[in-house]
Amino acid sequence: MSGSMETTMETDMVAMMRRAHGHCHDSASVTFSVLSLAKHFHGWLSFFITLYYNNVDITKRLDYSSTIAVLGFSLIVSILRTFDVRVEAARVMVSAPLLALVTTHVLSMLFTGWNMIVCVAMGVAQLFLWARWAAVSRHPSNWKLWVVVIASGLAMLLEIYDFPPYGGYFDAHSIWHLTTVPLTIL
Repeated sequence: MSGSMETTMETDMVAMMRRAHGHCHDSASVTFSVLSLAKHFHGWLSFFITLYYNNVDITKRLDYSSTIAVLGFSLIVSILRTFDVRVEAARVMVSAPLLALVTTHVLSMLFTGWNMIVCVAMGVAQLFLWARWAAVSRHPSNWKLWVVVIASGLAMLLEIYDFPPYGGYFDAHSIWHLTTVPLTIL
């Protein structure tokens, strides 16, 4: 009986793959990519839960390091997009110093208190760059960019003007994380 059940499942799977093949270029790759994405999502979710659940020195350093890495990458992208840098050598000339800055900052942040200053400076710089690009661009989703620029600027104030937890749960940092959810969707 189990042999016939396996055969039925196999033929059902083969039939499903054949049906999907007409609508999907490479259905096996799509399937495996979705599984990979699910595992990556699980890994990142576990990582961030660990960061905020275990508020110890190493998790703080990992949190700050990942923040500055994302800000640095976003700043590079905003510069390349705003100034329409297409030549590969020019892209490297823009990216290399910023990658060096981020790397140096991550390494030196263990000994200095400059992390918030550097993060705010990088955040403000990219907000101005994205605003400039939105002002000159004719992109169809331009309004979304303006919403993200303005809302991100306001959300940044939550990080700058920190306040203690309201009701023991909702401090400025947690509300900032909440604001990033709809901004990420846009």
